[in-house]
Amino acid sequence: AQPLVESGGGSVQAGGSLRLSCTTPYYEIKQYSMGWFRQALGKEREWVAGIDPRSKITIYSDSVKGRFIISRDKDQNKLYLEMRELKLEDPAMYYCAARFGILASGELIQSGEYYNWGQGTQVTVSS
Repeated sequence: AQPLVESGGGSVQAGGSLRLSCTTPYYEIKQYSMGWFRQALGKEREWVAGIDPRSKITIYSDSVKGRFIISRDKDQNKLYLEMRELKLEDPAMYYCAARFGILASGELIQSGEYYNWGQGTQVTVSS
């Protein structure tokens, strides 16, 4: 599987904002269902947000709903995760994932449905 590349992670204070980006030089992500996942130290990987190829469907986990926004820029071939009001429970390695074609909402939240993954970008939140 051709990998994705995430960027934009960093360290912010609680209440702050970050924007993560994800792209790949291997294909156009506009034909792919995309997702963001995160994994905190010592915890299992957790789904965060998902978006269908046409950007008609965006879904979020309850823990980030209202604070995070997933979007894509087809011209830039990038996927974004705008993170606002960051909390002390948000620090993790954040990963983007892709799967060619349309995934239903129930599939967008499943890590096993994605074939392509990035190496992750670290987000740290301090008090």
